[in-house]
Amino acid sequence: MLPKPLTGRTSRFLRTTTLVAAVVLVPILLVLLCGGLWFNGQLRASLPLLEGSFSSEVLDSPVTIERDALGVPRLRGENRRDLAYALGFLHGQERFFQMDLQRRQAAGELAEIFGPAVLPVDRRARIHRFRDRATQVLGQSPPRIRRLLEAYAQGVNAGLGQLGSSPPEYHLLRQGPRPWQAEDSVLTLYAMFDLLQRFGIDVEDGLGLMHQRLPPALFDFLASQGSAWDAPLVGEAFTVPEIPTAEALLPGAPPALPEPELPEDEVKAARFTPENRADYGLAVAGSNAWVMTGERSEHGVALLANDMHLPLAMPNIWYRARLEWPGHEVTGGTLPGAPLVVIGSNGKVAWGFTNSRADTSDVVLLDLDPDDPGAYLTPQGSRRFDRATEVIASQGGREERLEVLSTVWGPVIDDGPDGRRRALRWIAHDVEAVGFGLIGMESAATVEEAIAVATESGLPAQNILLAGADGTIGWTIAGRLPQRVGHDGQVPVSWSDGTARWDGLVPPEETPRIVNPPGGQLWSANNRMVDGPDLRLIGNGGYVTGARAGIIRDRLTALDRADEQDLLAVQLDTDARFLTRWRDLLLAELDASALEGNPRRQEFRALIEPWEGRAEVGSTSYRLVRGARQFLVTDLLQHLTAPASEDDPTWAYLNALPRVEGPIWRLVTERPDHLLNPEYATWREQILATVDQLLGYYEEAGIPLDSLTWGGFNQVTLHHPLTLGVPWLGRWLNPPVEALPGDFNMPRVQQPGYGASQRMVVAPGREEEGIFHMPGGQSGHLLSPHYGDAHEAWESGEATPFLPGPSVHTLRLEPQDRSSLPVTARP
Repeated sequence: MLPKPLTGRTSRFLRTTTLVAAVVLVPILLVLLCGGLWFNGQLRASLPLLEGSFSSEVLDSPVTIERDALGVPRLRGENRRDLAYALGFLHGQERFFQMDLQRRQAAGELAEIFGPAVLPVDRRARIHRFRDRATQVLGQSPPRIRRLLEAYAQGVNAGLGQLGSSPPEYHLLRQGPRPWQAEDSVLTLYAMFDLLQRFGIDVEDGLGLMHQRLPPALFDFLASQGSAWDAPLVGEAFTVPEIPTAEALLPGAPPALPEPELPEDEVKAARFTPENRADYGLAVAGSNAWVMTGERSEHGVALLANDMHLPLAMPNIWYRARLEWPGHEVTGGTLPGAPLVVIGSNGKVAWGFTNSRADTSDVVLLDLDPDDPGAYLTPQGSRRFDRATEVIASQGGREERLEVLSTVWGPVIDDGPDGRRRALRWIAHDVEAVGFGLIGMESAATVEEAIAVATESGLPAQNILLAGADGTIGWTIAGRLPQRVGHDGQVPVSWSDGTARWDGLVPPEETPRIVNPPGGQLWSANNRMVDGPDLRLIGNGGYVTGARAGIIRDRLTALDRADEQDLLAVQLDTDARFLTRWRDLLLAELDASALEGNPRRQEFRALIEPWEGRAEVGSTSYRLVRGARQFLVTDLLQHLTAPASEDDPTWAYLNALPRVEGPIWRLVTERPDHLLNPEYATWREQILATVDQLLGYYEEAGIPLDSLTWGGFNQVTLHHPLTLGVPWLGRWLNPPVEALPGDFNMPRVQQPGYGASQRMVVAPGREEEGIFHMPGGQSGHLLSPHYGDAHEAWESGEATPFLPGPSVHTLRLEPQDRSSLPVTARP
């Protein structure tokens, strides 16, 4: 049948509709097209300058910047100040938004660009008043350091100003970048204090609640200081305390605490639930570093390996660079926001870090003056709180005023679970404990000189591992430590009568150290390093079980003469020995009687029997054994620590018990009746029930057990900060998701958003044989070829060179002709 011809009325309607659509839609499309072209033009205009020249009145002499095929720069100049300017220029062009977020996070100024949603983060930061402290640190810094920070800031602003447009993130946020100030580099350092030491504050907080609510014998047992997994440099493994007897668990009931008033989302976020405990870690990771003497290396020069484990993001936290000026050649990883090489080698000494988990903070219980609610008691008598008002600006012009109370010990942080007001004594609040003394490492000629530099530096307390060109190796704590008196710092106590206190800082020369130990090797993996008086001095800020450190120690011991490739292989080791005994325990319980008539258990046993013993992508047995342990440990701790979690639903036992494996294993092997959860008749029943919970979880989710490979969970992606709020931007800003091997409690630490922020192996003086790779790439600009071109080598563990390769681009920074400028005083 032929279609009916259009009537005149219909034809006129279509013509009118088409005309209206053209009039309305065409301008919209043109606007969108022009907007897209404009935005694309702005993006390209904000790409960094790679070649040509740039002149500055700040420079005293020319600086040549050569970039290799990965964008790694080699900076050559006549003095360190000019190189600080040049490094700032590169950071400002390649990583300014990252730097901006770091200073804003420390200063509590994120809401200015992200709006009210991040006000809770800003409020937490403002308590520490780090911007004011940063000004004090800058003012008290040695003149040479201050000149470098000022030159660096001038370089950052010059690099930012040279861009043809603001970095892309500011266009998306409809914001403009704020110039960099010298004190902003101190804020960057404070951001690292928060990142690296916040865990120690949480540990003390959690232990304090346990200490308050649990019987003393049970607290001492669960808060064990170590276990057979310990792998210290000095001393033996600690013994897990005896399981407390039933009689020891019968003291009077703990005091009643007020009912907590907490938002439901805070409660839910803090607790492990069946939905998130199957694969995420009941473990705490950190970083690896080790050194071997020249006698243990293939070439007679001491070797250093370092892979620092941090939250992964785009761009990566580190920026690679090589700095050359007369008498100095320094190569390694720099931190955007700071003018120095943080880790690397100067040709004579190589150095790397792990978080020491030293105890550098104390939660102080305050005793209020009964006659004056605005005052508290001190050893010198009653004293009124110091009060300051912090004004927090938020996007859209809104402001919030926050009153910050402070004591002689530090800021008031909260009212504890019992309603008692608490303050924080933190080494980050001591101006003399914060600074950029680490820059002296660039000139250290021996390991002994490097140790002296490290112990006086103003870093968050770190294990520093050192390798010398003369074959010497060493370890110490880089950064300052508190001198405690009258308490061990494990749980919050009152300081009102002066019995508990800090007597300043530990003198640098008294900081523990080891040089050239018997055996010719030193290792660190966030574990306990020493014992006795040295351990009491360093304190326990949440050091972890030594399983990872023990594997590293054993791998090094097995090496006769090591080279760089040997040490990279240790960094990539996925040895799952930590879970092997758990797999054996599960097999023992899943006997014929447990399997009879239960096809799910039968399948589970069949899948964990072929034990690969490694956290590899294709391993099903690893994922299932790990998940069963997770469920069992969670159930045990929720039962044993119930009084604490009932009083404070946001309390998470993982924040208090980073070494819980020792006590838990003693429980599941000795099986005391009086500590069994009354929901179960026997320990065997509880173990099998948690296996059933795991299997039920996956059955409900519709996931076949034989499809549960470790790589199915360990899907690693790096998020650009903007994609956390606008996920669809991840298509352009995040690298593809990739399944990777590794986990906690083994050298190759890897979780979906956490892992090695770099891997480095180097012998000082033999840098041409060294190895360095990192996730992402050099640039923070999504259109740069170096935004993600280093990522594949990091994923695969490829041994890319430590030194920059042949030059691909050359940029020259020139001193501006000052003959026509007014005469000014120069530092």
